Amino acid sequence: MIALVFPGQGSQYVGMGKDLYNDFTTCREIFDKANEILGYDLKSICFEGPEDVLKQTENTQPALFVHSLAIFEVIKNFRVDGVAGHSLGEYSALTAAGVFTFENGLKLVKLRGRLMQESGIRNPGTMAAIIGLSEEKLMEICENLSEVGIVQLANYNSPGQIVISGNVLAVRKAIDIAKKSGAKIAKELVVSGAFHSPLMNYAYERIASELNQVKMSEPKYPVYSNVTGEKFQDLNQIRNLLIEQIIKPVKWQQIIENMIRDGIKTFIEVGAGKVLTGLIKRINADVNVINIGTSEELKKFLEDGKDN
Repeated sequence: MIALVFPGQGSQYVGMGKDLYNDFTTCREIFDKANEILGYDLKSICFEGPEDVLKQTENTQPALFVHSLAIFEVIKNFRVDGVAGHSLGEYSALTAAGVFTFENGLKLVKLRGRLMQESGIRNPGTMAAIIGLSEEKLMEICENLSEVGIVQLANYNSPGQIVISGNVLAVRKAIDIAKKSGAKIAKELVVSGAFHSPLMNYAYERIASELNQVKMSEPKYPVYSNVTGEKFQDLNQIRNLLIEQIIKPVKWQQIIENMIRDGIKTFIEVGAGKVLTGLIKRINADVNVINIGTSEELKKFLEDGKDN
C-alpha cells in the first residue's frame, strides 16, 4: 500500500519547480494557472527568488502548494491508498484527494499564508526545535513557563524531535531549560510567527468564515488529519479540523504510525525537499520512502512505474 505525503513550510528553496516547468507540460500548465488565479507572478518567486521574498509566509505557502500539485498532476493515475500533509501540506493532500479544486485550494492557501503572516505581526512569536527530550519532559518545561508567556508543543515530528511555539521570551527560556535538561539540540527556528499556537488566533478566527463557504467534495482516498492523527471522517470534520489546525499541534508522528497500522508500506514525498522522508525513516526504519521533488526524480519515478 502506498501513501503520498506533502511537505509544509520550511521545505521551500529558490529554484523550486523550474526544472519541472521546463521538462513537463502538465507542470507548466499548473504553474501558469496558479499565476492567473493569484494575480501575481508566483512562478518567478519560486524560480528566481529572491530568498527573502520566497520565505515570506504569504508566498511560501502558495509556492509549496503549487509545486506539490504540479508533480501530483503528473502521477495522479498511479496507485494511492492514503494521503497526508504536514501543516500547510494538509491542504495539498486534501486537494490531491479531490476535496478542493486546485483553484479553491490555492485561494485558501493564499489566504492562510497571508493571515498567518499578519498574525505573526499582531502577536509576535517564535518556534524552536527540541531534539533528545521526551514529550513528557518538554510538556513539563512548557507548563512551568506559563507565567512567562504562551509556549506549547506545536509539532510532534518524530521520536525525540518536537517543535515548540509561543511568545519569544517563553520559547527562549524553554530552549535554555531544555539544554540544561539534556536536549541534544534546542534551536530557535527562523519563522515569521508562533505557528500552531494560540498566538495564531487572528488567522484562526478569519480562516473559519472562508472554509465555511468553500465547496468541498468527498475525498477519493483516505486523508489523515494533523489535529487527530486519524483519517478524516466526513466533510464537516475536515472543515472543523482545518480551522483547529491553525492553533493546534501537528501530530505527524501519530499520522505516520497510524498509516503504517493501516497497511501503508511505501511513502512518497511529493514536493520540495526531503524533510518528511527523513522524519518517516526516524519513525519507522522498515518502510520504503521515495522523493519526487525535481524533474530527475519525477522522470525516474515514471520510468520505474513503467518497469513495474
